[in-house]
Amino acid sequence: MTPQLILDLFGEALWLVVLLVSVIVLPSLLVGLLVAIFQAATQINEQTLSFLPRLIVILLIVMGMGPWMVNKLTDEFNKIFEAIPIMIG
Repeated sequence: MTPQLILDLFGEALWLVVLLVSVIVLPSLLVGLLVAIFQAATQINEQTLSFLPRLIVILLIVMGMGPWMVNKLTDEFNKIFEAIPIMIG
């Protein structure tokens, strides 16, 4: 087991985490920005107003992209499990 193999596996796992998190976080950030612009334009100073739209968007994203996210995770785990004999030997 070489250090390069470990770094490659770690890099792939880190990239997968960044990809999966960005799928959820970026739409939430965009909705939060739109709600903040709306609040600034209408001078509504309610702090809880942005919570519900972001929650709804996150739920919709998880419902829509959930199967793809699970597929990516299972593919990565299968690749790691299939590489175990190579890593050990």
